[in-house]
Amino acid sequence: MAKYVTKQRRALISYLENNKDRLLSAQEMADALEPQGISKSAIYRNLAELENEGRIAKHKLDGQREVYYRFTDAAECKNHVHLSCKGCGKTYHASGSGTAALVEALSRTDHFTIDKGDTVLYGLCEACSNK
Repeated sequence: MAKYVTKQRRALISYLENNKDRLLSAQEMADALEPQGISKSAIYRNLAELENEGRIAKHKLDGQREVYYRFTDAAECKNHVHLSCKGCGKTYHASGSGTAALVEALSRTDHFTIDKGDTVLYGLCEACSNK
């Protein structure tokens, strides 16, 4: 059965797609979508549905009360480990041979298969680590 897609859901998904490289709080989304008439309750309702559908992932950062969300439904996100900066909140797709070597090493030594699209490593990006 097809799910009815409301104006609020379309606006939220569009916003998430345009910010797929960031961890976003519900408040940030509500502030950005308020001019379109999207209520905070609609944001929370749709976030819960999108999380249940596996289209977003919820993140809690150490030392912070705020919950953040990351859009995981973008095709380019499905096959990448993500690097998330605790300083600026930007999320990057890990690239290079180091990531492939890490995934392969864990598979070989620990007999553990990484779900790359759902894996986030936290640290500081180059700009934040140089501050």
